[in-house]
Amino acid sequence: MKIPLKTWFLLAAAAATVALTGCVAIVAGAAGAGTVAYIRGELDAPLNASYPQSVTAVDRAIKQLEFARISDRQDALTAIFVARTAEDKKITIKVTKVADQTSKVAIRVGWLGDENLSLTILSRIKANA
Repeated sequence: MKIPLKTWFLLAAAAATVALTGCVAIVAGAAGAGTVAYIRGELDAPLNASYPQSVTAVDRAIKQLEFARISDRQDALTAIFVARTAEDKKITIKVTKVADQTSKVAIRVGWLGDENLSLTILSRIKANA
């Protein structure tokens, strides 16, 4: 059975679309703790801590994991930390104030992301929050 050229083209286009959309995985958090989402190389998670507590937790996590801090900047609503691993992977951690006792953290490792390292960093941040 011969498959028409048009069908091959459509199959190739569909495969390319799936390949270019990036990795998508959802990891459910503990009940009541919110949802952790790893989408297109970035890990997003809620923190049950005030914005200042969350910023301090990220700062401690960077020190405990012995990352080289490149820069950090913050205002009353957002803090962005940039660090590097010993393997020279760039890590960007963004903390955003959501409410008085809730913050959101977004973690990206490199251009494409590293889910395992992102989860390790999140775990350390939550332990410090």
